[in-house]
Amino acid sequence: MRIVLAEDSTLLREGLVRLLAEEGHDVVAAVGDGAALVDAVAAEQPDVCVVDVRMPPTHTDEGLRAALEIRERWPEIGVLVLSQYVEKRYATQLITSDAGAVGYLLKDRVAQVGEFLDALDRVGAGNAAFDPEVVRQLLARTTHTDPLSRLTSREVDVLRQMAEGYTNDRIASSLHISRSAVEKHVNSIFDKLDLARSTGYSRRVLAVLRYLGS
Repeated sequence: MRIVLAEDSTLLREGLVRLLAEEGHDVVAAVGDGAALVDAVAAEQPDVCVVDVRMPPTHTDEGLRAALEIRERWPEIGVLVLSQYVEKRYATQLITSDAGAVGYLLKDRVAQVGEFLDALDRVGAGNAAFDPEVVRQLLARTTHTDPLSRLTSREVDVLRQMAEGYTNDRIASSLHISRSAVEKHVNSIFDKLDLARSTGYSRRVLAVLRYLGS
């Protein structure tokens, strides 16, 4: 994949550039602030951009705001956000801006190289990849929601993994159940969340958005 990397820490930025190159990816630009990120994406039109949340000049949310701008201007470009914390408002905006090619990963997960590369591949393939802790914290706002309270614990497990961007096959493998069992749980989730079949809308996406309280 062609990747634009935005990270203000020179040490981490260079380490990620080397890691990505070793995995066969082409880092077409590596920048240190949000404005430079948007400029690089406009110039290079990468497959995916990997974005730190906190960058100059204020080291607050420059990266996330740049990521949202990229999602709006170039929705076909994947965005994988790296953060040391869960910024709930912007995380929800990222999730609802488009159902695919987006991810939000806590930086602790980057140290687990396999998980980082797996998330990058999923985003590059047009899928979602959300850190389980991000999903957990977003879910914490929605535990009072009546439709969700009707789900069984297994259905919640399935929906949580759907929210992390996993396919039915991957969920079946993770939960050690059959694919047909996953499909039955998914259909039950749709029914309990009152998500009728509707042309032009993905019930899977609507279920995830309901789960995240969007």
